[in-house]
Amino acid sequence: MAKDIKTKVIQAKKASIELSSVSEEIKNRALEAMAYALDKERQAILDANSKDLQAAVELKKKGKLTQALVDRLKVNDSKLDGMIAGIRDVVKLKDPVGDTLSTLELDKDLILYQVSCPIGLIGVIFESRPDVVPQVMSLCLKSGNATIFKGGSEARESNRTIFEILVKAIESTEGMPEGAFQLMETREEIMDLLSLDAYVDLLIPRGSNEFVKFIQDNTKIPVLGHTSGICHIYVDEFANLDTAWNVCFDAKVQYPAVCNAIETLLVNRGIAEAFLPKMAELYIGAGVELRCDGDSYSLLAKKGLSPLSKATEEDWSLEYNDLILSIKLVGSMKEAIGHINTFGSHHTDGIITENASRRKEFIGLVDSSSVMINASTRFADGYRYGKGAEVGISTNKIHSRGPVGMEGLLIYKYVLMGKGQIVADYAGDNAKSYTHRKLDLKFEDVD
Repeated sequence: MAKDIKTKVIQAKKASIELSSVSEEIKNRALEAMAYALDKERQAILDANSKDLQAAVELKKKGKLTQALVDRLKVNDSKLDGMIAGIRDVVKLKDPVGDTLSTLELDKDLILYQVSCPIGLIGVIFESRPDVVPQVMSLCLKSGNATIFKGGSEARESNRTIFEILVKAIESTEGMPEGAFQLMETREEIMDLLSLDAYVDLLIPRGSNEFVKFIQDNTKIPVLGHTSGICHIYVDEFANLDTAWNVCFDAKVQYPAVCNAIETLLVNRGIAEAFLPKMAELYIGAGVELRCDGDSYSLLAKKGLSPLSKATEEDWSLEYNDLILSIKLVGSMKEAIGHINTFGSHHTDGIITENASRRKEFIGLVDSSSVMINASTRFADGYRYGKGAEVGISTNKIHSRGPVGMEGLLIYKYVLMGKGQIVADYAGDNAKSYTHRKLDLKFEDVD
C-alpha cells in the first residue's frame, strides 16, 4: 500500500474528531462558501467535464463504457444549478449533531441521555456522476463526518476539479479543520481503501450492481447501499387509466439511466386490454424496447404494435438502466407481489389502483425500501424526499433504509449524568431500586 493513501486516511480520521464538534454556524458558513465557489468556478468545472466526456465517448465506441454511464457523467449548467441548490438546501436543515433522542432517569440525580453523533470517517466510492461529490460532501459536513472520495476514472477531471474547489472553500472557512475531506483517484487505491477497516467507519458505494457487490465482498468495513435497482409498477384492475399511462411513462422514460426507473411493468389481466396497447404505443414512440411475456406479446402483436421482443426468464432479474422494459401480465395482485418480492431488489416498487384495500395490502406485503401509490418510482430520491440531498439509497434492513440523508450518517452515544452513584448500591440484599422513568429533558440544557 502506498504510504500516502494511508496517510490521507489517518489525517481524515483525526480531522473527523475535530469536525464532530464544529458548531452549526461554522458548518453553515462552510456550506455557503461551497455553493458560492461552485457558481463562481462553473466554467472550470464544465471544461474539466468536457475532457471526461470526450474520453468517455471513445471508451463507449470501444465497448468499455455504457451509454448509461456516459449519461450520468455529463455536467451542464442545469446540473451545476442543482448541485448548488442541493448544498443550500442542506444549509436549511437543522444540525442533527447533539440531538437528544431519549432521556431516562435511572434513579434520582442519575440521568441517562441518548445523544446523536457522527459516524466518523466515511468512504464514498462511486462511478461516473460527478454531482455525487457536492451532494455527499455537504451532507457529511453538516452531520460532522469526515469523508474519503474515490470516483471512477471516467470522471477523473470532473471529480478532481469539483473536489478541489469545494475543499478550498471549506478549509478557508474559519473554524473548519483541515484534511477532513480527501480524494483518491487510482483504481489500485480502491483495494487499499477497502483494507483500512481500522480507520474507515462506513463505506457507501454508488454504481452498478456488479460494482457495489464487489465492494461488499471485499471489505470488512460496514457497507451501506444497494446492489441494484430492479423496480416495478403493478397496474391493478382498479387503476385509473390516465394515472397509469402518465405514471408508468414517467417511471421509465423521464430518466432511464438511474436506479429508481422501472425495469418491469406488471399488468393485471382484467385491465390489460384497456391499458396496455396505448401504454405500449407511448413507450415505442419514446424509443423504449419492449420485452414481453407470452400473453402480453400476443395482445400487443394482435393490435399491430411493433417492434416487440419476447422476454426471457433472465429479463425479470435485469437492471437495464436504459430504454428497455420487460412486461408481464398477472392474474392477481398476489401474483404481482410474489413476482416483485422474488425478482426485485427491494429498492422501489409501486402500484396504480383506486382500491383502498389493495393499496394497504400492497404496502404491507411488498418488501421494498420505498413503496409508491399512484406515483412514479422516480420520486425515490433524497432531494425529492426533502433530505436536501442523499448519500445513496439503501436496501439494508439495519441502520438506514431508502434514500439516505443526514439521518443515515448519524449514530448515537449514551451519556450518563450522576452525582457519585456506584453500582454496588444497586446490588445485594438492601439494593436500591432503579426508577427507569422517561423524562422530557434535553442534553443541550445540561450545565
